[in-house]
Amino acid sequence: MAKTIALFNQKGGVGKTTTAVNLTAALKRGGQRVLLVDVDPQGHSGAGLGVDKDAISPNAYHLILDGVPVKQVIVPTKFGDVITSNKDLFGAGIQMTELPQREFILKAALEPVQSDYDYILIDCPALLELLTLNALCAADSLIIPVQCEYLALVGLSDLMTTFKMIKRGLNPELEIEGVVLTMYDGRTNLSSQVAAEVKKYFKGKVFKTPIPRNIRISESPSHSKPAVEYDTYSKGAQAYFELAKELLERNK
Repeated sequence: MAKTIALFNQKGGVGKTTTAVNLTAALKRGGQRVLLVDVDPQGHSGAGLGVDKDAISPNAYHLILDGVPVKQVIVPTKFGDVITSNKDLFGAGIQMTELPQREFILKAALEPVQSDYDYILIDCPALLELLTLNALCAADSLIIPVQCEYLALVGLSDLMTTFKMIKRGLNPELEIEGVVLTMYDGRTNLSSQVAAEVKKYFKGKVFKTPIPRNIRISESPSHSKPAVEYDTYSKGAQAYFELAKELLERNK
């Protein structure tokens, strides 16, 4: 059975999609069977794995709103399998409000492929809405990317309030898999200070491997490749390989 992990942070621009894409590709290179599910209407996860999100139909919208079987929406790539999304998902949360068991639609939809994968990663929207709730209810655990800047610390209490609310009311099995420090620059006091505060806040939950600021990570989406494939030996790619190793170690 797959372990299902949602990549979640209510703050945008923290490297959530970048982490989802590169962790998928790194796990795949490590011999794992991986499915990346994009429920963010921006659709960047599919693009990061080399898929033209607007050319794929059916996609996540049809899976969630139309009940299209999950195996019909999975797109295989050499970097890992993916369920793509696009702007069709904007407003999907409103359409879902009248549906029965509306918070658990994605969980039910993914059930038929649980045994086909070792890991299912879900890239969430930054907004806390029904699509995000579906991802959190489908997940066994969360990976929380936290950008190494001061404002990233401000939203941590809100994030934990959301986590506790979901765990208490909708998904009692939900756990925090780990916190990933992103856009880390060890040359600056700010990155070191933010890292120290995050480690204090999430005692024992922060992955040892920070993801550095790295031009290859920034460049890779324009080449329709994860950074781990675009420049395998770059510092950014190597950090994601180490992160994947840590994740596997935690789930032995």
